[in-house]
Amino acid sequence: MFGVRIRPVPFDHPDAVKLNDEVQAEYHERYGDGGDATVLAPSDFQPPRGVYLIAYDEADRPVATGGWRCQDENGEGNQDGDAELKRMFVVREMRGRGLARRMLTALEESARDAGRVRMVLETGTEQPEAIALYTSSGYEPCTKFGYYRAYAESRCFAKPLNA
Repeated sequence: MFGVRIRPVPFDHPDAVKLNDEVQAEYHERYGDGGDATVLAPSDFQPPRGVYLIAYDEADRPVATGGWRCQDENGEGNQDGDAELKRMFVVREMRGRGLARRMLTALEESARDAGRVRMVLETGTEQPEAIALYTSSGYEPCTKFGYYRAYAESRCFAKPLNA
């Protein structure tokens, strides 16, 4: 996508906070539950145990975000070597341009470079476009994990990173 730059930022960077507020509002709109209650900390996304990326448009506006954090066997369904995808989001006016796929690829490459062996994610039934993105990118349903593993609307996916 011409003119869009993806760069790492801290999870508590003002642009990350702004986009996180937007994605939480969208989750509330879709699910009516106040947003994702998964506990996240800025330290979760500090290299080498994670990364947080923001895409900026030609005018240097933050237009997309995503991150991953290390997860290992934890009693919540994760496996050793997992990289958990979090807060994938593209602002409405930039959707349909391939930006989410570009962000996903950048996150997968980063996790692979950090030695993670599997990318995992949790989404929900009210996000069919997210499910379509992940399944068309090689993700397959996996054992539910994380905060929402007991929720009927929860859908978990995984993709090996060694391919």
